[in-house]
Amino acid sequence: MTIFKISNIALGALLFTSISWSVVYGQTSLQSATPAYKIETIDIPEGLSAETGAMQFMPDGRLIACFHRGEVMTYNVTTKQWKIFATGVHDPLGILPISNTEILLIQRPELTRIKDTNGDGVADEYLTVTDKYGLSGNYHEFAFGPVKDKDGNLFISLNTASGLAGVSKEPRGWVDSSQLKNRMFSAAPYRGWVMKLTPDGKLTPYASGFRSPNGLVIDPNNNLFVTDNQGDWLGTSAMYHVKEGKFYGHPASLTWSKGWNRGNPTALPVAELDKMRTKAAVLFPNGPMANSPAQPVLDLTNGKFGPFTGQIFVGDMNRSRLMRVMLEEVNGVMQGAVAPFIDDQGLRKGNNRLVFAPDGSLWVGQNDHGWAGDKGIQHITYTGSIPIDVYKMTITPKGFDLTFTQPVNSETASNPLSYSFKHYYYEYHAAYGSNQFDVTPIKVTNVTLSADKKTVSISLEQLKAGYIYELNLTGITAQNGTPLQNKLICYTVNQLKN
Repeated sequence: MTIFKISNIALGALLFTSISWSVVYGQTSLQSATPAYKIETIDIPEGLSAETGAMQFMPDGRLIACFHRGEVMTYNVTTKQWKIFATGVHDPLGILPISNTEILLIQRPELTRIKDTNGDGVADEYLTVTDKYGLSGNYHEFAFGPVKDKDGNLFISLNTASGLAGVSKEPRGWVDSSQLKNRMFSAAPYRGWVMKLTPDGKLTPYASGFRSPNGLVIDPNNNLFVTDNQGDWLGTSAMYHVKEGKFYGHPASLTWSKGWNRGNPTALPVAELDKMRTKAAVLFPNGPMANSPAQPVLDLTNGKFGPFTGQIFVGDMNRSRLMRVMLEEVNGVMQGAVAPFIDDQGLRKGNNRLVFAPDGSLWVGQNDHGWAGDKGIQHITYTGSIPIDVYKMTITPKGFDLTFTQPVNSETASNPLSYSFKHYYYEYHAAYGSNQFDVTPIKVTNVTLSADKKTVSISLEQLKAGYIYELNLTGITAQNGTPLQNKLICYTVNQLKN
């Protein structure tokens, strides 16, 4: 374990400019996103490039956030005061608070424990928790996490390197990056893996096959979910239910599997790799739904953020959208639906990091990171007005049940023409992304509305595993005539229900 301390004098000199930011800033740009939610844009200290890499809440209710250029800052949500907590970290993309004076932070080369030992609100001790993974210098070798399970294990995820970055042409691992042509590669251990750090400090490879796993979340049942971004070997963006020892599709990381002796794993037959991989729990159709999903966060607010407790919210880097994921287990396999939650309406682009506050409000950190997106932090609160939306979508032997957040108008909800289905799949291959294949309209054969007018049972002419079922809703309103908030929902069918 590496330890170093900074004297107060040296730290004062180092932070002279930054500490001048520790003044009161107000909140501005109050906007109405929907009748159910309002969005506020948080003022950022002058001079800070607010490319938000991570956000969490300390036990005392302060927000702690880190930014691309290495600043780690706290924000008092009552006084609106920003204060430097730490500086000099390298591309930080994840925080886990330990106490009001101590955090774990993932930066590009290591997982670091950062601590304020004298209680002045500024860290003076930096300890390397683990650096037992590789780094080649490629710009795309990001690191994400950590998240903690019920047993005290920590999980982090490691990006593959980009073949578009000419940082180094020397062979590293199994590949010469100069020969790649728009492909991600794994030049150092354990790029493309989710890693597990045990409470006794042992870092072990946990699951392989990831391309750009920009977000992890663990649910109350200890299920680990990881988002990944569309690209080579990934026809569209995805959320995976991650289990130990499984392979999730991007072959570059296989080179670091124990006992691997088969050379370049990306040269294996596609059919063989396809048989090896575990498919995504939920796919995000590229274009209609998301282009670059980021950190997932679980709503455990018990209604403080509206009627969606237990569901997962996910941001998108390329558009002003937050999404909502509705999971279910069918035949022992996780699958489910994704729908827009908020589109535009005052929300900016680059929604990279999400965190729920103790009061049940949602904080959104934005980042362009050199691509699409915006910078800064926004704050979303529930007004108490129940939105009219699809609460959940579940598969049945004949089709799907849609449960709404409010009773719906009988005439519109019972009309089969209100439900327009099509199915399609994305091809698994080495090329970047995929077209939609076998795009086919699916006829609705029957619609039944429950007695409480909140659940619609839809029978379809055809239902197949291995397809996304995209549903567009038309004309459905609440009983008082309020139109449906979001009209698009996409369900990933891995398993059929008997």
